[in-house]
Amino acid sequence: MEINLSSVGMEKGRQYETVITTLSPEGKRNAAPIGVICTGKDSIICRIFKGSTTLENIISQKEFTVNITENPQLFTLSTIDNLPETYFDENNSIKNIESYFKCEVTDLIEAVKRSDPIKSDSKAIVIKAKVTSHVINKNIKAINRAMGLLIETLVNFTRIDMVDEKQQEYYLGRFREAKRVINKVGSKEEQKAIHEIKKELIKKGYSP
Repeated sequence: MEINLSSVGMEKGRQYETVITTLSPEGKRNAAPIGVICTGKDSIICRIFKGSTTLENIISQKEFTVNITENPQLFTLSTIDNLPETYFDENNSIKNIESYFKCEVTDLIEAVKRSDPIKSDSKAIVIKAKVTSHVINKNIKAINRAMGLLIETLVNFTRIDMVDEKQQEYYLGRFREAKRVINKVGSKEEQKAIHEIKKELIKKGYSP
C-alpha cells in the first residue's frame, strides 16, 4: 500500500502536533508531544532539544512512531509525565490511536534557530525520517495550531475596545505570539488572515 501522509491531512511544508512514542535500549517506552513537519508524502522532519528522553531513544534506536490524535488527555499526560505502560500497544504505538506511522531516521543534524524564543544553551537536533508504514484506524486530520490561534485572536479582537489599557496590552501580546506561530505553522490563508487583523488593529490606533 502506497504511503501518503495527505490521507491524514498533512501537507508538505506545514507543521502538525503529534505524540511521538519511542523505545529505549532497555525496552522502556516513552511518549512526548512533538511537532513534525511534513516534507513529502512519506517523509517528515522534527526538531528536538538535547537532553530529552525522546531524542536519546531516537538517536539510539534510529526509529520512532508518530501518533496522530485529537485526544486532549494523550497530549496532556505525555507532556506532564510519561504515559503509563498500559497505554502502549505491543508495536509501541498508543493503544486505540486514530492513526500512527512508523519512521526510520535518515539523518540527524545539529542545529539552533536564532529566531527561536527559547533561550537555551542546549542545542537541538533536526531529525529527518522516512515513513515506513502507516495505519489509519479512524478518519482523522493531524492537528495544526494555526486555526485555533486565529479564532482566539478574533475573539480578543472583538473585545479589545471594551477593556482597560492593561487588558488591551495583554490582548496585543497574545496577538503578537499568535502571529509568530501562525506565520511559522499556518497555511497561506491563515497567514493572510492574521495580517488582515494586524491592519485592522493599526487602523484602531493600536501597535501590534
